[in-house]
Amino acid sequence: MLSNAYLRNREHLKPWEPIRAAEFFTERFQREDIERKLAAGATDESLPLALVGDREIVGRFNLAGVSRGPFQSAGLGYWIDRNHQGRGLASAAVHAIVTAAREELGLHRVEASTLVHNMSSQRVLMKNGFHKIGMAPRYLQIAGEWQDHNLYQVILHE
Repeated sequence: MLSNAYLRNREHLKPWEPIRAAEFFTERFQREDIERKLAAGATDESLPLALVGDREIVGRFNLAGVSRGPFQSAGLGYWIDRNHQGRGLASAAVHAIVTAAREELGLHRVEASTLVHNMSSQRVLMKNGFHKIGMAPRYLQIAGEWQDHNLYQVILHE
């Protein structure tokens, strides 16, 4: 199911993600990756989620790198199927995740980054209370190049 979503969105996600080996798009790889992410979730290190509609995955969301102690923070990443964009799904899902991060996980802060030209994702974050806190030059290797990213955060207990 997830491998189908990635195959269906391969070209759509290409400019926004790292270069993926052919193996990434296989059912076996995705099943093993889900198992790893669920194991990390069981130890409170992440919260992997999928958005499902019409019996297919139409988005993937992940709170990763959960840090406890004095930090109480996590990083948010997500994507929406090319055929389901512009319907408010990402905004609604991010809202639910931020609420869960505060109320269920007891986090203080959630961070996210976007490519500097990814205005759609920036709007999703800002609709959900995220504020830009800076720009990181050559932050992540996306589409084969080290690219600048805008950094955002939302403080959950103000």
